[in-house]
Amino acid sequence: MVNEALKQGHDVTAIIRDKEYKNGGVKVIYKDIFELTKTDLAGFDVVISAFAAWTPDTFALHKKVATHLRNLLEGGDTRLIVVGGAGTLFVDDKGTMVMDTPDFPTAYMGVAKATAESYFELKDRSNLLWTYVSPAGDYDPNGARTGKYVLGGDNLILNSKNESYISYADLALAIIDELKNKKFIQKRFTAVGERA
Repeated sequence: MVNEALKQGHDVTAIIRDKEYKNGGVKVIYKDIFELTKTDLAGFDVVISAFAAWTPDTFALHKKVATHLRNLLEGGDTRLIVVGGAGTLFVDDKGTMVMDTPDFPTAYMGVAKATAESYFELKDRSNLLWTYVSPAGDYDPNGARTGKYVLGGDNLILNSKNESYISYADLALAIIDELKNKKFIQKRFTAVGERA
């Protein structure tokens, strides 16, 4: 997302706790997410959280991060975009979520429930300019940037090969495009792309 934002001419500040992180193209704030204050985030147009936790002992941090950022930004003009999971996308008109379907992989249930908590923490907030991003189910870190994607809302969508697929690079493009398009304020979106 940093590279895509820079490519589109945005002024980017990275907030990261890893003191080894270096990127000559951006300003860096070295801070743990839970040490951030309202003052730290004052003046930003948008805060994008790409926080991830993948182990059972850290799953609860998804909700905790969403709550912390919500508390810092609610009532203000700064948008909050949270990149979460696909588990809460609907697969039918009865409100059945992806993670509640029989074929949902057991190995991903913990992280799906955890990221769902971050979505539930935001979805009914009317005093926060939130956007929640649900990637496609197959979220490919090594996939190519095709420069194309299809957007959806609360429902699972598929590409031309009937796959819930997108590369990291194309999802980053969709997220950074949303900064200017502003189609999903106080809404959730998903995106799919084609394999290159």
